[in-house]
Amino acid sequence: MSLIVISGYPCAGKSQRATQIKHSLEQRLADPAYTGPSLTVTVLSDDTLNIPRSAYDDSRSEKPARAALFSAFQRYLGNDRIVIVDALNYIKGFRYQMYCATREAKVRVCTVYVIAPPEQCRTWNTSREDGRSYAPDTLDNLIQRYEEPSSMVRWDSPLFTVPWTDADVPADDIWRAITQGLVKPPNTGTQAVAKAPTDALHTLESTTTALVSAIVAAQSASSLPGGTLSLDVPTSTSTSAPSTPPVKLTLTLPPRHLTLSELGRLKRQFITMHKRAITLGSTEMGKVDWSEESVAHKFVEYLEENVGLSS
Repeated sequence: MSLIVISGYPCAGKSQRATQIKHSLEQRLADPAYTGPSLTVTVLSDDTLNIPRSAYDDSRSEKPARAALFSAFQRYLGNDRIVIVDALNYIKGFRYQMYCATREAKVRVCTVYVIAPPEQCRTWNTSREDGRSYAPDTLDNLIQRYEEPSSMVRWDSPLFTVPWTDADVPADDIWRAITQGLVKPPNTGTQAVAKAPTDALHTLESTTTALVSAIVAAQSASSLPGGTLSLDVPTSTSTSAPSTPPVKLTLTLPPRHLTLSELGRLKRQFITMHKRAITLGSTEMGKVDWSEESVAHKFVEYLEENVGLSS
């Protein structure tokens, strides 16, 4: 149903804020006055995923750590769950990646920015006795590389800032954001584009070749050049099962015969035009049916529209 992204310096108190948010949300969900859907609150963090602090010592180990966090976040994201991602989330590109996933899943999202001075973070880091402290150089490097959230960008908003001196989080505002905030629909930048079937290119090539052969045969059998040709185009189904009839089409041509070279040129142009939709899953040509019958009909339409231009 929603995602809460917690961001801040290492050892800024993010886990404490995540615990406060989780406790507040669970209290509200258990309140008899609450009449909304049944929801579970889940906190994802380096600790819950067993990611050591040493993973941030260099980029080679940090990338798989972020990938593990993102994979876990995607698994838990759903309509029956509130996910709190309690991690550094210090790279704006990573926060944007999570934002795109929430738009695709059509769930609400907000960001909680936990603020603490660098010196305070260093003090808390050195005082830890649970084995979860950062190496001093790693801590300084992460603080230096930190990219602050901004309410001016869509992937960080709504943004709630929590200074280290505050006793609690803005629970009411967070609750409203994740239960009443706008659910932004997916757009072309966040939607997964459906790919064409794996045999689409083969279907495109074989169907247009069969149609060219059928046109040449129909022209040879006709006593008059051009006009309306009746075509029987065999498909792979009709070839393997003789009881299956071929595709029947009609093609209207100008009063002349089309040469084999002209048909070959138009066929290559048609295939090139559709290759992008096959290889890249492009939606610029709309929804495409890659069946043999559909390709045959589209090729006939293409010929009728372009045969005069190629003469």
